[in-house]
Amino acid sequence: MHNQLIKLSAVVSTSLIFFSQSTPAQALTVPANFVKLASSPALNHPGIILIDPSTKETIFSDAADVRRAPASLLKLFSMTTVLNAFSPDKTYTTTISSTNNPHNFVVLGEGDPWITASAFEADKYHRSFSPSLIKAVLNQNPKLRYMTLEYSGVYTQDLEKLVSYYRGRVRIHLKQLTSPSLGKSLAISSIEHITSPKLSDIVEFCLLWSDNVLADRLARTAAVNMGFGNDTTGIQAAFEKVMGQYNIPSDGLVIEDGNGLSHKTRVTTRQIANLLMVIRDNPQYRVIYDGLPLAGVSGTLKDRFVTDAPNAVGLVKAKTGTLSTTVSMAGYVMVGSEQYIFAIVADHIRKHYADAQAAMVTIDKMLGTIAHA
Repeated sequence: MHNQLIKLSAVVSTSLIFFSQSTPAQALTVPANFVKLASSPALNHPGIILIDPSTKETIFSDAADVRRAPASLLKLFSMTTVLNAFSPDKTYTTTISSTNNPHNFVVLGEGDPWITASAFEADKYHRSFSPSLIKAVLNQNPKLRYMTLEYSGVYTQDLEKLVSYYRGRVRIHLKQLTSPSLGKSLAISSIEHITSPKLSDIVEFCLLWSDNVLADRLARTAAVNMGFGNDTTGIQAAFEKVMGQYNIPSDGLVIEDGNGLSHKTRVTTRQIANLLMVIRDNPQYRVIYDGLPLAGVSGTLKDRFVTDAPNAVGLVKAKTGTLSTTVSMAGYVMVGSEQYIFAIVADHIRKHYADAQAAMVTIDKMLGTIAHA
């Protein structure tokens, strides 16, 4: 039955066209196994959509307009928004400066989302290494045993890790400033600075490994840059503004964070697929397209499809998502010489590892029924 084709009325279009230089165009329908797997109990009534981006035609849909908790698929919205707000070449600089008090120093940043106190992470991923700031201070003041860091534009939790890093060597007290301008007025001379990789590199890493902290920070930073607050209301307003620019309806959109960890977030698979169409066709978002994991090859898809749908290895490029009750995937699938957009959100999965695994395998197999070189 794998190669059996069925005709569907309102849900499945029968006009999926492939063009070849050597053969005439042929109208194809969705395989019966695709439809069977889409209605599998393992997915428990998911939202599914498959679109031909060249014609904007919906090839298959099932509950595509039902609002669902998308899990990490929300990162597609966050990354689109941050690249809408900033250049992909943007970098973040953090500086430490002296003050009139020999024990007080000012740390001013630009909200670098990727500062680390881990030498391993700094070396492997080219992250900006925060201990180098304190090292520079201690090089100038080798007898210093305690200091106060007055800071703005730096995440408190990153500085807390810095305090832990130097525990036993120097006591560091943290004091958050009320504004960057106050910090600039206190600073006398710059001692050291650290600079992040390009935003494009950060976005690629975030998508490849589905980094929740990065995604949330980037979404909030983008919202502020666009004139909104850094709370969830601000993130939602930023997402809606970007969606509006591309005529993607935001009806029913509910945003609770920038990474998809909240079960209260609500997005439809049609909204996700429409965004993927924008990402695919707009050079401004090329870094998102390039940063998506590849089936059986990289990131969160490295171990997917390999055993359950090996024919799809290298042919599915997508973002994955997992919550306690959600298993999702959205991206692009190659069908011969053509590429199609899909979004699948199963958000009624039971809270058991086996159920989540079964849902993942079902999604892999479903895409495996249409993917081929």
